[in-house]
Amino acid sequence: MSTAKRRRESSWKQRKQHPNPHGRIKSLEEYADEIGAVPSSDEAIRSSSNPPSAE
Repeated sequence: MSTAKRRRESSWKQRKQHPNPHGRIKSLEEYADEIGAVPSSDEAIRSSSNPPSAE
């Protein structure tokens, strides 16, 4: 087995054994818990992005 092939296989095995080198990926709910926010519904998003016009 050549040196290049051995290095390639070794790096592939390391990547396979450690798929998340920077830690686990958090869900949106976990991020919301960290900052203390409650995930909003689509209705709240629509109403805040289009404020009512003054008539």
